[in-house]
Amino acid sequence: MPLRNPTDLKAALQRGSRLMGIDLGTKTIGLALSDTLLMVATPLKTLERGKFTRDVALLQQLRREHSVGGLIIGLPINMDGSEGPRAQATRAFAYNLLQIDDPEICFWDERLSTAAVTRGMIEADMSRKRRAEAVDRAAAAYILQGLLDRLGYLA
Repeated sequence: MPLRNPTDLKAALQRGSRLMGIDLGTKTIGLALSDTLLMVATPLKTLERGKFTRDVALLQQLRREHSVGGLIIGLPINMDGSEGPRAQATRAFAYNLLQIDDPEICFWDERLSTAAVTRGMIEADMSRKRRAEAVDRAAAAYILQGLLDRLGYLA
């Protein structure tokens, strides 16, 4: 099963492929893409959650379009380091995804990602409506950038 730690993920990627960051919410899925040098994360889009098979089909299509070699899924760990129902649901999503598709997957701690992104948007004086439209994909980029920074340290 291709659940990887960051070091193994980097070794498993084909040269020139990208990583996709995923902020898995109950109503939406925020997505972000890395560059091919695995240095910079950029927000991509926000998908409305639907049926699991539809969500997977959209992810597969985006993976093909953008030459994505691996998925970085934000794992919502509690502040005390424990895993609650949201983390279990995220792990279940990844496990079910692996039953249909065979992507490289790495979990990344997403604690405070949405709060950090929202704080930055408020400081930039974004309206509440614009924040609501952008927060999920921006959180996905924040999660992905955290992993990319770690991969840079591993180089």
